Amino acid sequence: MAAMNVIVCVKQIPDPAAPGALGADHTLVRDGKLILDESDSYGVEMALQLVDKAGGGEVSIVSMAPNGEVSGMRTALAMGAVKGVLVSDPALAGSDALTTAKVLGAAVQRLGGADLVLAGTESSDGYTGTVPEQLAEVLGLPSVTFAKSVTVDGGTLKVERQTEAGYDEVTCPLPAVVSVTAGVVEPRYPSFKGIMAAKSKPIEEVTAGDLGVTPVGWAGAGQQITEVAQAAERQAGEIIEDDGEAFGKIVEFLDNLKVI
Repeated sequence: MAAMNVIVCVKQIPDPAAPGALGADHTLVRDGKLILDESDSYGVEMALQLVDKAGGGEVSIVSMAPNGEVSGMRTALAMGAVKGVLVSDPALAGSDALTTAKVLGAAVQRLGGADLVLAGTESSDGYTGTVPEQLAEVLGLPSVTFAKSVTVDGGTLKVERQTEAGYDEVTCPLPAVVSVTAGVVEPRYPSFKGIMAAKSKPIEEVTAGDLGVTPVGWAGAGQQITEVAQAAERQAGEIIEDDGEAFGKIVEFLDNLKVI
């Protein structure tokens, strides 16, 4: 098989073990060190395995994060990816999923495209679950979601797509965009040698303007968060003592709820 080039979208997130905080604009505070989202580590591992099986090629990564943050990207590079593009721009604050897809799509194209683009099914801090499909549309490529197994046969991609009942066998031509289900491979731990090598692997930092993506941020999203409030505390339920006629009270209760 010919050499295979794979690009993986990786998100760098605040450490889930630390208490999250919201800023004045009601969005998640992302100051300080960010780590590789665990859900994206599966995509990196799958990409590395596909390149190994192809007998040649390389894995590159793209990411969008504030403050020039690359800590999470360095983890992916230490696993075996060779280079990356980071899009970091204060103007991106408040961007929605579609804007994120447009930015990542432009970053993929800056790397010259790939035989395959991989992403996690959804991020651990956003949970929209829509970015990979939007990215495929932006790039004009076929999209396969919830992949539990990915193989390549010539120019054809074969995917076992996870479903509630088992899995579907899906094929499509390359290049394509695939979202990988968490837990389907065992991500490798970066070795000390890999960690040291990752420090010198190139990460090109660009802005949304460099990529020609506009508008971005709140303007691109066309939305605003006006308020974030604590969820109401759950109220204690009503206790009905069974005196032999309790079923009547339950029927009345359900009737009031318009359940029956």
